[in-house]
Amino acid sequence: MLAVRLICVGKLGEKFWKTACEEYVKRISAYCRLEVVELPEQRLPDGPSEGQIRQALAREAEAIRAKIPAGAATAALCVEGKLLSSEEFAETLGRFTVSGVSRLALLIGGSCGLDETLKKEVRLRLSMSKMTFPHHLARVMALEQLYRALNILAGGKYHK
Repeated sequence: MLAVRLICVGKLGEKFWKTACEEYVKRISAYCRLEVVELPEQRLPDGPSEGQIRQALAREAEAIRAKIPAGAATAALCVEGKLLSSEEFAETLGRFTVSGVSRLALLIGGSCGLDETLKKEVRLRLSMSKMTFPHHLARVMALEQLYRALNILAGGKYHK
């Protein structure tokens, strides 16, 4: 069974984000072992410089790397990533498992995104859209798409 670790920078504040995530975590549990890891977002001053943002992202990247399971395939959610349909995402997960991947780490950055060096290290960069979304919503969307992909692979009826 596939083990997925969703590594997220930033905590969910509002109850509605938590409720949505909990629902998909519950649904996903029928298909894989899922663990959601929340890491603290680095604090930045108002109007941070590019250098301050880069330093914060580098510190977040180190914390993310420390939570990636050994041997896991990695996928980062970022706006410049590859746009996949739900079916294509399911096929990608299927190819991972057929090639022997038993662990997957999905990475979601905080409000400033992900460090460039980290994005270069991952096996797959995924984009949900050309639009920018709050990282809290990205977490819900990632969980929903993971559930949808796993359901497609299992021949379920969730995907229409």
